[in-house]
Amino acid sequence: MTSVSVPPRKRLYIRTFGCQMNVYDSGRMADVLAPLGYGPVETPEEADMVILNTCHIREKAAEKVFSDLGRLRVMKEAKAEQGQQMVLAVAGCVAQAEGKEIVTRAPWVDIVLGPQTYHRLPEMVARAARAAGAQIDTDFPVETKFDLLPAPQASQGPIAFLTIQEGCDKFCSFCVVPYTRGAEFSRPVAAIMAEAKALVAGGAREIALLGQNVNAWHGEAPDGSTWGLTRLLYALAELENLPRIRYTTSHPRDMDAGLIRAHGEIPQLMPFLHLPVQSGSDRVLEAMNRGHKADMFIRICDELREARPDMALSSDFIVGHPGEKPEDHAATMTLVERVGFALAYSFKYSQRPGTPAAGQPFQVAEAIKDERLQELQALLRIQQDAFNESCVGQECEVLFTGPGRHPGQVMGRTPWLQPVHALGPASLIGGTARVRVAVRFPNSLSATLLDQKELACA
Repeated sequence: MTSVSVPPRKRLYIRTFGCQMNVYDSGRMADVLAPLGYGPVETPEEADMVILNTCHIREKAAEKVFSDLGRLRVMKEAKAEQGQQMVLAVAGCVAQAEGKEIVTRAPWVDIVLGPQTYHRLPEMVARAARAAGAQIDTDFPVETKFDLLPAPQASQGPIAFLTIQEGCDKFCSFCVVPYTRGAEFSRPVAAIMAEAKALVAGGAREIALLGQNVNAWHGEAPDGSTWGLTRLLYALAELENLPRIRYTTSHPRDMDAGLIRAHGEIPQLMPFLHLPVQSGSDRVLEAMNRGHKADMFIRICDELREARPDMALSSDFIVGHPGEKPEDHAATMTLVERVGFALAYSFKYSQRPGTPAAGQPFQVAEAIKDERLQELQALLRIQQDAFNESCVGQECEVLFTGPGRHPGQVMGRTPWLQPVHALGPASLIGGTARVRVAVRFPNSLSATLLDQKELACA
């Protein structure tokens, strides 16, 4: 009997930085490499190919990538001494922004590709294997990558991400996204619904729709009409076995009345919304080119809570934008006190080469930015703790996503995205169950299953 030889499995390690969209992109890169025999591994040391899927939002993002590449060079050289090959690729927004500079500073990198070209990754891997020198592709191709990608291969688990929109036309003064992700692009309805159905069939019970400006999505429907996000949410709500829907990240300029009403009319739409405001000062918002004012943001928050009384809000803040004065910072503090946030992300302004704000005069001193950030974060932490404390004693549905840290424990997420653990069987994982919140910890909640009240909280 003739045996059939099976080619050795190639090992792929992807390190993902930054946003949830990068998490989605990493999954799709794994999908396009699967036909080449690549399967995931847990560490770069055991990998035949390593991809750094990078983010350019945080300060010194590029330098952190080069630091990682320095460590990977040692691993690559060690493999070469053993007659093995390690392919190194840099993907994502740092790749888009830095391009050839990456291979100039790190010539051991084999592939550099931007966020719009990862459907070309198999071709780049093949070229890298045939020819000397790095393969670089940071174009914004005419064809959409989504049209050329295979269907997602692996289940994402109970919580799944689905990119429906990419790019940005807003051109905020501090932001690199329009330059690294390109112009706004919306995927068509049929493609989104097909992927959503596949995710649900694979076990997803919560789908988070992703986009740089997700509520600016306007996709072509099968009948040739154009849908907005509101209509898409109603369509997704009709899918069986999908009890939870979210979307992120939104822009206040695109929060229309219909979308606000949907939060009160669609039970599957979770009562938690991330809505970045960035500043509470109209003067700074104008300098940022945000296109909205503080009172508009407050009105939207009030209307969301009127439509859905249990609505919790999250936001982003930047302190120390060029020209920010003490009274501007005070206006931000006033807005935070007025709105109240369950969660928020706050950062010091940092210059991004090529963005309008980078060259503006009146850059704020680092010491002043530090002081303002500490004051803002202290208030935001008080609000987050108060929100979590208000959940103690309350009942809610939890989507359980995996085992907890301790034996007999399961972990999940509340409708407001808080991590929660409870004593319960592993059979709960992948589904929802009703709990009563018992204890608030600094970054999580402990709860008791209502059908197992005799169990003590972990």
